[in-house]
Amino acid sequence: MVNINSIPAVDFYRWRFWAEELLNQEQSGDFTIAELDTFLQYAGGIDRLSLRLGLRQDNYPIQLSCDLPQLTRLWQQRVQERVPLQYLVGWAGWRQFTLQVTPGVLIPRPETEVLVDWVQEEIRKGNPDQGSPTGNWADLGTGSGAIAIGLGTIFPNITLHAVDCSEIALAMAKVNAQQNGLEHRIQFYHGEWFEPLHHLQGNLQGMVSNPPYIPTHQLSGLQPEVAYHEPWLALDGGSDGLDCIRILVKQGTHYLCPGGLWVVECMAGQALTIAQLLHHQGDYGHIHITKDWEGIERFVIAQRQL
Repeated sequence: MVNINSIPAVDFYRWRFWAEELLNQEQSGDFTIAELDTFLQYAGGIDRLSLRLGLRQDNYPIQLSCDLPQLTRLWQQRVQERVPLQYLVGWAGWRQFTLQVTPGVLIPRPETEVLVDWVQEEIRKGNPDQGSPTGNWADLGTGSGAIAIGLGTIFPNITLHAVDCSEIALAMAKVNAQQNGLEHRIQFYHGEWFEPLHHLQGNLQGMVSNPPYIPTHQLSGLQPEVAYHEPWLALDGGSDGLDCIRILVKQGTHYLCPGGLWVVECMAGQALTIAQLLHHQGDYGHIHITKDWEGIERFVIAQRQL
């Protein structure tokens, strides 16, 4: 149960003035007043109406889900230490879901939401006269479980196999699956990529992955929220960012059934190279590249040849 702390608006806006001053002291272009309002909504549990009314009424009571000292600590962590807001509040919004996240678990990204949409579109194009797909699907490097949960919600008749080498991430993915009513349809495995799925060789109808794809030398130059706080295990793709993707290309042919779908997310500038890797492997067809919401070539899709 969330504890509610009621304080006069005048006290709250005195605190808000301090919070704005802290932003100015940092002199960082990465933060705006809108960031502060978002923080107050998520970390303080303050609705937009309270924020607006409180500006006009000094005696309007502001309801906080934490006390001001705790809110102060969280805001200092956000601004001075650049801790991601999702880690501070313990959850991230993704598609229609609220997913729990902790340090050690990659925060699910908005662009990854589109991967689920592209899978749905590929299935619609490939089977226009059939109903919901069935069979086994794998989410490799599941992290918080976001993709598996997204697919499981859209396709009620598939069985999902979610794999991750991080026990921290796997534990969180299990919690998220349970909270979204999918604990009986997603099986979880601790291991590297296809390694725990030997019993499914040749039987996967589809494989999806948001693998580590950032070149090692670029990691330290990422935004502080990412470079200092998110797990490099989920980010580091090797010297050119493609180490893990090469494994998925090579091993995917042994696990996908004929016609099985291969879908991977990548960073800007990698898609063409990945498409070439799939082509040279010789076991994939219908290779194509799709974009995210910002028009970036973000996903590579292929089918195991018949």
